[in-house]
Amino acid sequence: MLRHVIAPTRFFSQTPNEIIRHPRLGSDAVRLLTWQLSLPEGADETLSATARSAGIGRAGFNCAKRELKAEGYLHEWREQRERGRWATSQLISNVPLSLEEAASLRGGGSGAGVGVVPSDRSPAAGRPTPPTVGGHPDATPPVNTLQPSAPASELPDAQRLIQDLPSLDPRLRVPRGMLTQLTELAERWLALGHTPDDVRREIRQGLPPVIHRPGGLLRYLLSDPAPARPPQTPVAALRECAGPHAQPLVFRPVAGEDRCGSCRQDSAAHQAAVRATARGALAARTAMRGAR
Repeated sequence: MLRHVIAPTRFFSQTPNEIIRHPRLGSDAVRLLTWQLSLPEGADETLSATARSAGIGRAGFNCAKRELKAEGYLHEWREQRERGRWATSQLISNVPLSLEEAASLRGGGSGAGVGVVPSDRSPAAGRPTPPTVGGHPDATPPVNTLQPSAPASELPDAQRLIQDLPSLDPRLRVPRGMLTQLTELAERWLALGHTPDDVRREIRQGLPPVIHRPGGLLRYLLSDPAPARPPQTPVAALRECAGPHAQPLVFRPVAGEDRCGSCRQDSAAHQAAVRATARGALAARTAMRGAR
């Protein structure tokens, strides 16, 4: 195997061979991890945003996250904050970390990570090295999730729509952890011009006789929204014009008329001509009588 490599002089990242050659990390996981590690210090790009930029689909993104968590490169924490809101924080590292090591980096301040020894996982290739792990900032900023205690009337349309789905069908009770994802999908439908009733109709039409996993079913039904169609004129409101036409012509009457606008204009012009002719004939007869 021949290789021709030119070392870059700028705009490059140093990635451990353990990541590039890792036997248990798929291509999506490696791309997601190396992309995050290449971001500048202080960048707040979320993992989902990285997946979109890298062209990683939803299924590949979820699989990559599972692999990174299993190998210790990604750690997540969920906690309840002020006013009962839940938030998720994430930590990305360039070496596998145990839960205790990741927790110490998360809350240890600017110097918490200095000298942390990588976990005893077997590297993918090459000899183990003792890289120094710094206090990497959270790769994903805290994101507020749903607030169940808020009155339904004060919730956004998409959030209220998802929370009210059990009233559409009692089987559509989803895990609380999926509410945020389903709300984001509903927001995409509403942003494309669909009404909440349109979304409910789409869900109702796609319900199978038996539902084992309502969350996964709803995610599938809402995953590919199409732009809403413009409202169509009801056929019952149309009427065929009674005027002379080579082909049948339908129009929408405004006040019960039986002829289209063009025919009404022609009829008005014809009646005006008839009246003018009548006035002319009357004037002629009057003049002839006067001449006698």
